[in-house]
Amino acid sequence: MSTVSTVNGGISFWYADQGTPLAREPLPGDATADICIVGGGYTGLWTAYYLKKAVPFLNITVLEAKFCGYGASGRNGGWLYNGIAGRDRYARLHGHEAAVRLQQAMNETVDEVVRVAAEEGIDADIHQGGVLEVAYTPAQLARLKDFHSVEIAFGETDRVLRGARETCERVNVTGAVGSTWTPHGARLHPVKLVKGLAATVEALGVTIHESTPVTEIKPKHAHTPYGTVRAPYILRCTEGFTANLKGQRRTWLPMNSSMIATEPLPVSVWETIGWDGRETLGDMAHAYMYAQRTADDRIALGGRGVPYRFGSGAAHFNDTARTRPATVEALRDILVRLFPTTAGARIDHAWSGVLGVPHDWCATVTLDRSTGLGWAGGYVGSGVATTNLAARTLRDLIQQDSGQSGPTELTALPWVGHKVRRWEPEPFRWLGVHGMYAAYRAADRRELASARPGTDPVAKAADRLAGRH
Repeated sequence: MSTVSTVNGGISFWYADQGTPLAREPLPGDATADICIVGGGYTGLWTAYYLKKAVPFLNITVLEAKFCGYGASGRNGGWLYNGIAGRDRYARLHGHEAAVRLQQAMNETVDEVVRVAAEEGIDADIHQGGVLEVAYTPAQLARLKDFHSVEIAFGETDRVLRGARETCERVNVTGAVGSTWTPHGARLHPVKLVKGLAATVEALGVTIHESTPVTEIKPKHAHTPYGTVRAPYILRCTEGFTANLKGQRRTWLPMNSSMIATEPLPVSVWETIGWDGRETLGDMAHAYMYAQRTADDRIALGGRGVPYRFGSGAAHFNDTARTRPATVEALRDILVRLFPTTAGARIDHAWSGVLGVPHDWCATVTLDRSTGLGWAGGYVGSGVATTNLAARTLRDLIQQDSGQSGPTELTALPWVGHKVRRWEPEPFRWLGVHGMYAAYRAADRRELASARPGTDPVAKAADRLAGRH
């Protein structure tokens, strides 16, 4: 497999495919609004969409540092699925039934995104093939069966457990010994969705200012180099770039994820792989991978490269930032191990991005009614769908606070108002994150070489130290 001609950087393959948009005009000076949204990714745009649809006369301004979709919304793996960070913890804190309601809301969110995209004429290459997660070691199979049972217990009665033969009939993953499949998932083109959503909210009358970095958020004020926007509600929707804001360095850790995309693969290769259902594909490794079969028959596959940069820096993810060659090679190795017939395929693109990770790995939505400050995020890589649920929840919280409505099913979900402590100062968080992923990678190597069904004890220890279990 050749990586000599690989485009490395350039934001993402999705932008290479679509072209980098021309930035909208920056903020021309001081301004006022009813609601100011900081961040032009999925969270910010979905929030603007639902607020404007609910109350068309609202004056809503979105401020974006680069251009809409520059961050995780334009770099992700295109997994529109029902996973949500922190559900198990919410079950422990608020009870099983509260977590079941949260899971049901996520199941419905997948259909909601598909519905809105169709209604608004956003062609994002959406294909509802569900999510297939495979196991290819005895230890992974044991975790997969446990995972499947837990999902059933949280109300996913339409989830299916498959054996080795049934799995390979769907997607011929080399060495697969089992899989679990849920219908609550779809593949999509991330940039087509974010560009379509930005155009839709603009057509509704939302003002979007790009090339306008917000340096500090205060009650009723969003400060930028070009002026200050004053509004009763300031909503922080900055996910992995939250650490760039004054006073937010340790709020959410910007975790790095990297991806590669192959050239379009010939029919002969697809005949060996299958994947006719175009499910999104994941595995049960500790340092897991995620993949999709794109609309033009490539494989886009991602996983962890350098998991974290010292000092919570996200600014290095710019237009020309390159992914380390060692990371590209590692992702290529995963691809070929799963699908040996791709060994001669060209890797057309490699890129990286950041996602937001709270200290307890729980996604949250909050509106502080005393200050008008709100935020949503900490999706830990599950944001393509979760952003939509977060946006509808922010809408309901604002309408409740402004007296336009009362509590709703969404405002009662257990992730609303969740508080979490800040990350440790450096160098402790750098050492912790790098140590955790070194442990996960070592555990995966040992599990691949072993016939033992139990999870490697080093991975269990890493989970406990990370606060994931």
